[in-house]
Amino acid sequence: MIRRTAVVIPLVVALLVLAPAPSQATERLAFSGGPEGGTFQYFSNGISIRLSKTVPDLEVSNTASAGSLENLRRVNSGEADFGIVYSGDVFLGRNGKLTQDTNKYENVQALAYLYGAPAHLVTLADSGIKSVADLEGKRVAVGGAGSGAASAAQRLFTQLGMWDKMKVEYLGYSAAASAMGDKLIDAFWVFAGYPNASVIQAAASNPIRMIDVVAAAEEAGFFEEYPFYTRLAIPAGTYSGVDVDIQSFQDSALWVAGQHVAPATVEAALAQIFSPEGLAFMVKVKSTAKAMSVEGGLNGIVTPIHAGAESFWKAQGLEVSAALSAR
Repeated sequence: MIRRTAVVIPLVVALLVLAPAPSQATERLAFSGGPEGGTFQYFSNGISIRLSKTVPDLEVSNTASAGSLENLRRVNSGEADFGIVYSGDVFLGRNGKLTQDTNKYENVQALAYLYGAPAHLVTLADSGIKSVADLEGKRVAVGGAGSGAASAAQRLFTQLGMWDKMKVEYLGYSAAASAMGDKLIDAFWVFAGYPNASVIQAAASNPIRMIDVVAAAEEAGFFEEYPFYTRLAIPAGTYSGVDVDIQSFQDSALWVAGQHVAPATVEAALAQIFSPEGLAFMVKVKSTAKAMSVEGGLNGIVTPIHAGAESFWKAQGLEVSAALSAR
């Protein structure tokens, strides 16, 4: 018995040494995107696919959502790990200043600027609506309930004294474009990068008009009240039949993560998406991604960034101000 044991023990030890080490467990993360047909969903799906293919032991699943505000709440609670949220919603949410919501969403931290999301106010060319004031008593779709589009619309139209004078409809972009074509609504609001598929859809069915929202916003002090919004023009020819520049404003769509996500995971994710290959891939997913760059990675961010993002961007040579530092 003694000699037999002496033989067995070295054999077991040898087998343990030669056996392959167990593989690292796959990390599974959820990315909260946006409504069907919206730019959020294109970006979240593209990033999820890219990361799942290129970051070892990482699987990212994309899930649809109503948009910015739902993503803010999901990421803050840990229901989602990544999301896309407008900079304004991150700022207001962090400070307990969202409309009818004084909760503070402090677990949500920015990773990177993705693109500017300008406001589109679209109506039919023969609707008789030529200014924001003409929306009084009209049926206006403002985006899905809980979306960043609806939130931005409520901020603007409340500042203009119009919110309670319109017949507000909570419809997603594609549904709104179809509804306007069927004369079920008079106008619809899109808060997304251009060219937007739903506005293209609307213009393909009927001649459209786009409404300048900046003049009324300036007169009402909107930009003083909400300094994270910036003015821009949607160029003439972006949409069929719209042959003049349309004055508008935009918020910045940000890739965000929960504070609970490991810094190393965030660094690896940013390294893949902001590599030359990753940026080229994102442009193929959605042309709006042309706005993404290493140099502009911190554009539009006014709240603390994730510790992993801070390490990544500093390594790229960007300056991280004290206001953005999560440390």
